[in-house]
Amino acid sequence: MAKVEIMMPQMGESVMEGEVIGWSKAIGDSVEVDETLLEIATDKVDTEVPSPEAGVIVELLAQEGDTVEVGKPIAIIETDANAAPEAPAAPVPASEPEPASVTAQATAPVPADTVPTDTVSEAPAPQAAQEVAQDITQSATGESIEVMMPQMGESVMEGEVLSWSKAIGDSVEVDETLLEIATDKVDTEVPSPEAGVLTEILAQEGDTIQVGQVIARLAPAGSSAQPAAKPDAQPASSQQHATPPPAAASEPTTAPEPSTQPTTTGATTAGSIAGSIPSSTPSGKFLSPLVRSIAEKEGIPVETLDQIPGSGKDGRLTKKDMLNFLSIRPPQDGASASPASSATPSAQPSSGGGLSRPGAPAPAAPDVATPAPATPTPAAVTPSATPAASSSGSINAGQLNVKAPEQQVEVIKMDRMRKMIAEHMVNSKQTSAHVTTFSDVDVTQVVKWRAANKDRFLQQTGAKLTFTPIFVEAIIQAIREFPLMNSSIVGDEIHIKKNINFGLAVALGEGGIGGLIVPVIKHAQDKNLAALAHAITDLATKARSKTLSPDDLVGGTITLTNYGSVGNLMGTPIINQPQVAIIGTGAIEKRPMVMETADGDVIAIRHQMYLSMSYDHRSIDGAHGGAFLNRVKQLLEGFDPNRSF
Repeated sequence: MAKVEIMMPQMGESVMEGEVIGWSKAIGDSVEVDETLLEIATDKVDTEVPSPEAGVIVELLAQEGDTVEVGKPIAIIETDANAAPEAPAAPVPASEPEPASVTAQATAPVPADTVPTDTVSEAPAPQAAQEVAQDITQSATGESIEVMMPQMGESVMEGEVLSWSKAIGDSVEVDETLLEIATDKVDTEVPSPEAGVLTEILAQEGDTIQVGQVIARLAPAGSSAQPAAKPDAQPASSQQHATPPPAAASEPTTAPEPSTQPTTTGATTAGSIAGSIPSSTPSGKFLSPLVRSIAEKEGIPVETLDQIPGSGKDGRLTKKDMLNFLSIRPPQDGASASPASSATPSAQPSSGGGLSRPGAPAPAAPDVATPAPATPTPAAVTPSATPAASSSGSINAGQLNVKAPEQQVEVIKMDRMRKMIAEHMVNSKQTSAHVTTFSDVDVTQVVKWRAANKDRFLQQTGAKLTFTPIFVEAIIQAIREFPLMNSSIVGDEIHIKKNINFGLAVALGEGGIGGLIVPVIKHAQDKNLAALAHAITDLATKARSKTLSPDDLVGGTITLTNYGSVGNLMGTPIINQPQVAIIGTGAIEKRPMVMETADGDVIAIRHQMYLSMSYDHRSIDGAHGGAFLNRVKQLLEGFDPNRSF
């Protein structure tokens, strides 16, 4: 029996730390040698970390989103297969487990019966396989429980309040979501440490709060404490639950009579759904507190939740899934069943992009009963949206009740790779003076030679013969004659590189939606055609399987991108900094071309390909760049059909 520490691996000579993207195993899971434990990201590559030993995971020392230095332990494996995982500091409520896949930083607070209200206590250490460290500290002073801004990681010192799920005066249960916060690493929900009534909200939506600072106070269930006076600026959720002052109802309004009557149909529907969403659907799909809260507010029955595709682990619903569903949700029949909603346009969405949400209380009564705000809002102009014409005989836009077309938009948050690509592309365009030149190349000899030799090439070398190594070989030969193309600009100096480190743009994912990465063939000038073919195949395979090391991605001196693989004829690629040139190859197609022969000009069917090159005009002039590309053209058109491997 032995414990083995898993360290943050060294992913390259210049890489000093890595970020934990996701764990593939949880505490208590068995793992085999070389089986994937987790996925990490460095500033150069995302990759999987395999297990060095077979055994059982007993401790996870780094959570998703944590940045860990190379060589520091991130997990502990017990090599005895019968070993049990170390118990957490306090029990997790069995009624509602909170898997890590539902929210990246979900926690399991202390059950109500384990936290006495007359002592100062602290939430237990989380189960590392399912949760990320979160401290919801509470102190009972008399009949008040303080809710603190939780610690969301060792390096996180503050968090921003995104939204409150509860308003002052609302009852809250143990583990029920109080609010949602965001840090520089994660967005997550903060559950209530106790059952009770929310009496004070000390941080408003948009506020940035230091870790450990009080953000709310609760009165324990059954206490005589009353909610504190509500601040002027309440969160949106508080205003939704607030009851209009009685005096406001007597104030004169210009809205039609029917709109002042409360709508009961929608409220009844909401009441029948609110509080009735269980922690799982009939088919067993887990529902997080945030998902249940959204479903209750939007009047979505649990049967419908069962039919919404989930993007989380094991098909679980996420906040994104719910928002996507609401964005495409058609108007419900319940909206027209309400007399108030059919009597006046004020019960309908007042602006484009709004959604009819039957099952929630109709907003008509509060909109009319309360005075109009000083700042115009879409809701404020709703009462004027009456079909009647004005006394002057003219009709204004409000009276037409014109609704802008709804925009059905899917919002996709950029992942780490997409952010890096975006940053590098913009940086390149802002750094280099891009110029692109083109050449039409007759590659008939290349096509015929490859067709005649690809099977024999595979037999003798073990590598598949594609056009790419042939193009790379020609470009390397041209660089020997035009070494300035293999350089970079450093300040006011041009550094010409002695080694040709050839970068190859590789698209990832189905249809190329998984990003773009550029592995590098080091010392490409020393490799023959077979060695180039092997290197290209190996790098492409490693790129698509996420097994590249950071050293595979650095040091490139020139890059080739093949947009012809998806049928494109030509393109204007962006230079891969700090290089000064990138070459693109288009699709090879048969075209009629004029050929010069001893008997005169003839038209022949030839295999043609557009060759493009974007280069940095700061160091390469048009004549030099054009001459280089023309030399590549000559080498391809003069390809020896009798050459050996």
